[in-house]
Amino acid sequence: MKKLKRSARLVDMTYFLLQHPHEIVSLTRFSERYQAAKSSISEDLVIIKEMFEDEGYGALLTIPGASGGVKYMPKMNKSEAETLVDQLVIDLNKQERILPGGYLYMMDLLGNPKLMHEVGRLFASVLHNKQIDAVMTVATKGIPLAYAVGQHLGVPVSIVRRDHRITEGSMVSINYASGSSDRIQTMTLARRSLAPGAKVFIVDDFMKAGGTLKGMVDLLEEFDADLVGIGVLVEAAEVNERLVDDYISLTKLTDVNVREKRIDVSEGNVFEKY
Repeated sequence: MKKLKRSARLVDMTYFLLQHPHEIVSLTRFSERYQAAKSSISEDLVIIKEMFEDEGYGALLTIPGASGGVKYMPKMNKSEAETLVDQLVIDLNKQERILPGGYLYMMDLLGNPKLMHEVGRLFASVLHNKQIDAVMTVATKGIPLAYAVGQHLGVPVSIVRRDHRITEGSMVSINYASGSSDRIQTMTLARRSLAPGAKVFIVDDFMKAGGTLKGMVDLLEEFDADLVGIGVLVEAAEVNERLVDDYISLTKLTDVNVREKRIDVSEGNVFEKY
């Protein structure tokens, strides 16, 4: 890269950090990238750190030692998070979302890149102090949410499927009981998806009894991987028995009345974890 003026260097450095969350970047790397002294780079990072914190974009941590540097950790301030959850509640309470059988139409939300980007940043904020190596979800509706969370955590996404894909190589399969019907189903994950000892955050778009989520938790044991946490966009409140206990929900569905075309969605438990 050609030598830049300080103003241009600050812009490029900020963009670089935003694109590499949770990655330790050495001062040497920046010094060589911008052909600038480390003392100048340090001064620039102080400016960026203050801007990130003042505007609520996250934190810029200094990592000491020979292999240290700086690490950008995305974070959403609580006021911004409350605004996002309030908007989700408003959107989910629209009566036109009701589908036959009492289901909710949510693909417009899951298919909104900007919204999923912000939801991913919110989950990353809650998880900012945890070590996470991968995000896991089940195909297909949870995929946009998982990629958004993975982007802000700077980790890969592992996709659990209910059928074998020859293009994914050898698979690990387990049987699990669906929480809503107790019907035995199968889920599979490519053997190369997770390394032994990986710390995994599981996400899904909707949780009723939690059978699918419990299946993914059990699947982690087959990989000798560790569960860090579970996150859902919507949880159903009226459930006789929940198969998972510790989870983060952004919203809570209390009631769907098909006859009266009424939906009752409220804030989830996310701010208990914030």
